[in-house]
Amino acid sequence: MTLENPWKRNPWFESVAVAKRRARKRLPAPVYGALVAGSERGQTIDDNEAAFREVGFAPHVAGQRPERSMATTVLGQDVSLPVLISPTGVQAVHPEGEVAVARAAAARATVMGLSNFASKSVEEVTATGAPTFFQMYWTGDRDVMIQRMRRAHAAGVIGLIATLDWSFSMGRDWGSPEIPEKVDLKTMVRMAPKVVTKPRWLYEFGRTGQIPDLTAPNLAPPGGAAPTFFGAYHEWMTTPPPSWADVAWMREQWAQISGTPFVLKGVCRIDDALRARDAGVSGLSVSNHGGNNLDGTPGAIRMVKPIADAVGYDVEVVTDGGIRRGSDVVKALALGARSVLIGRAYLWGLAANGQTGVENVLDVLRSGIDSALMGLGVASIDELTPEHLLVPPGFERRLGAPTPEVAGR
Repeated sequence: MTLENPWKRNPWFESVAVAKRRARKRLPAPVYGALVAGSERGQTIDDNEAAFREVGFAPHVAGQRPERSMATTVLGQDVSLPVLISPTGVQAVHPEGEVAVARAAAARATVMGLSNFASKSVEEVTATGAPTFFQMYWTGDRDVMIQRMRRAHAAGVIGLIATLDWSFSMGRDWGSPEIPEKVDLKTMVRMAPKVVTKPRWLYEFGRTGQIPDLTAPNLAPPGGAAPTFFGAYHEWMTTPPPSWADVAWMREQWAQISGTPFVLKGVCRIDDALRARDAGVSGLSVSNHGGNNLDGTPGAIRMVKPIADAVGYDVEVVTDGGIRRGSDVVKALALGARSVLIGRAYLWGLAANGQTGVENVLDVLRSGIDSALMGLGVASIDELTPEHLLVPPGFERRLGAPTPEVAGR
C-alpha cells in the first residue's frame, strides 16, 4: 500500500479567494496586476464586493428540500447553473487562454462570453463546442462593425453582447502594471527579471512553444494581420462614442445578420435601461465594468432590483461585479437577476490551474449556490425572492429613476 503525502500541494482549491492567492503566487507581477485592474482610487471595485457583504439571508431551521435545482434558461440557452463566463480581453495568464475557458464552460454546461479583444479567435473558441456570446465594443466604422458581426455569426455564436460602458479612466492610485505593446526579444530581455521569478508560469508557455500573445485576432481585417492590443485600444479610443440611435442600429444589424439575442452590457441607470428596452435589446447586463470604468459608480448589485423592477419581464437582466461565492449568486438572483457573469474569478482559476482551474471555480460556485438554497428552504432558484434576503435600508441605488412628477404623468 502506497501512502499519500498529506502535505502534497492539492491542485483543487476550496474558494475563489484561494484561486486568487495561487494566481498571485504563480503570475509575474505585471500580469497579476492587470487582473486586479480597477480605476482611480478603486472605490467602485471595492464596493462591488462590499455590497454583497451588506446583504444577509433569512434561513429556515427545518423543512429544507432534499434536492435542489439551479438549472435555468438564459437568453434562450439552457445552462446547468446561473453563472456565465463574462468576456474579458487578452487572457495571457495561460497559453490556452480563452480556449481553455471555453472548454471549461462546455464541461460545466454553461455559456462562454468572448471579448473582441480576446487573444484567441472566435473560430477557435466556438470549435470547443461551448455556446458562445461574442462581445463587441463600439469601435471602428459601421462597415467594420458589420464585418465583425458577420464573422462572429459565421463562426456559430449564439448572441452578441455590446459593451458600451467605458470612459477610459486613467491612473490607479496603486499604480498600473506595465503592459508591452508586443512581446519580442527586446521586451523579453527587459522584462526578464520580473518573469524569471515565476518559473512555473514561464514553463507553461515554454513547453507549448508559445509566448504570451498580445494581439486581438477578432479585430483582424479580412485576410489581414491581427492588431496589437494597443492598436485595437487606439481604434476604440478614437471612435466617436455611440448614441441611442447607434445602439438601435447595432441591434437591428445583428437581428438581420443572426437573429440571436442582443445584450447591452454596462447599464447602471433606470432611464438607460428603459431606453435600451425601447431599442429592442433582448437582455441587459447591470455592470460597472468590474470597477474599471468611472470610479465612484455604485456596486452593481445595488442597482439590480431597481432596474429589474423597471423593465419587468420585457428584458432579461443579468449582472456582474464582485461575485466571489455561490451565496453572492443567490443574492443577485433573489434581487431580480436571471443569472450572473463572472470575470476575475475564472481568470484566477485559469492562472492557478488552466481549464481545470476554471472548472474548479464553477464547481465552487455551484456548491455555494446549493448550500444557500438548502439553508433558505427552496427547491429551485426560480423560487428566490427578495423576502429570502435581509437587505438593509438604503442599500439600493436608483440611478436615473423618474421623478415623482414625471412618473405621474
